[in-house]
Amino acid sequence: MIDYDKHLSKTVQNISPSGIRKFFDILDVMENVTSLTVGQPDFATPWHIREAAIDSLSAGKTYYTSNAGLAALREEIAKYQKRRFSLDYNGASEIISTVGGSEAIDLAMRALIDPGDEVIVPVPSFVCYGPIASLAGGVPVYVELEEKDNFTLTPEKLERAITPKTKLLVLPFPNNPTGSIMGRDELEKIAEVLRGRDIFVLSDEIYAELTYKDRHVSIASLEGMRERTVIASGFSKAYAMTGWRLGYTLAPKEITKQMLKIHQYAIMCSPTTSQYAGIEALKFGDEDIEYMKDEYDRRRLYIVNRLKNAGFECYEPLGAFYVFPNIGKFGLTSEEFCTRLLYEDRLAIVPGTAFGKCGEGYARISYAYSVKHIGEAIDKLAEFAQKLIREGRAK
Repeated sequence: MIDYDKHLSKTVQNISPSGIRKFFDILDVMENVTSLTVGQPDFATPWHIREAAIDSLSAGKTYYTSNAGLAALREEIAKYQKRRFSLDYNGASEIISTVGGSEAIDLAMRALIDPGDEVIVPVPSFVCYGPIASLAGGVPVYVELEEKDNFTLTPEKLERAITPKTKLLVLPFPNNPTGSIMGRDELEKIAEVLRGRDIFVLSDEIYAELTYKDRHVSIASLEGMRERTVIASGFSKAYAMTGWRLGYTLAPKEITKQMLKIHQYAIMCSPTTSQYAGIEALKFGDEDIEYMKDEYDRRRLYIVNRLKNAGFECYEPLGAFYVFPNIGKFGLTSEEFCTRLLYEDRLAIVPGTAFGKCGEGYARISYAYSVKHIGEAIDKLAEFAQKLIREGRAK
């Protein structure tokens, strides 16, 4: 009998499964559960985008595209980035169409990291950065963000994390799970730390369109930062296109050339049908973005108000579509709180520890749901909180 533990990759075996997926696996076998867990838009992809994809299929456009993606798509990405975020990229040499934003992150890390290089990962943040860095041979260095800093990365914390082995900084803003953003002034302080150092930046900007006070600012737009930055983005959040698996990278041509080699051998090209849908989205989807963002903003204000009225301390998120309430006063770990809530009241939210150890005492709640659904869920959460208070758990 084969001893698989002996033969399988030790790097892969040492990576923990996603804390989000672990919780979702429980949901798969439970019935009558109200969920505020899903990190994807509840909107259907706008019809004109779906129609463009259908038209491409009807026309028989079902072949491979060039490895980097359709030239028309890459040109529209360049125009979109210029129009929306004042970024200048060459569609022919500085953009790759990828299989979702996740592949974009993977390409950047594999192209930049050599074995032993350190990758600074602010947490709480989405679950993929550390494991992907490890798979590329890198060493994740986690920097804990704090609510008192609005869950942003401070220059002081960055300075303390940098060593001679530091190669890459991940900037996951707007942030999943906290909903925090970093504005121009805050990013400028980070850029000042990096200038003059051989450290690159991976800026995950998948939620760039979902900011509720000010327009998103990319660190690549700051002086001296474009040359050292890879932007990972995509269509899933802005256009409600999660299942289309379409993302892209923006990077200097020297980095793009190396990422493209990885993409050529591992992927070939992103889905052709999705690429045609992406062209339509970029050309004619600005109004769709604004409509969905306005609706998310309405839900954001509603859920924060409901949580505070239910007795939860809650940082006001300014980006993405999540809130990250503090549940520490109830005397349970995040996992215990969310597990009891699930089994006793059939309400699912995600433990904050799924996004890093410093997520202890918090939970992630998605508001990518209707106001009616959110209201019913918060009613359950409020009842559960009262139950814990009656048990004498609340501090």
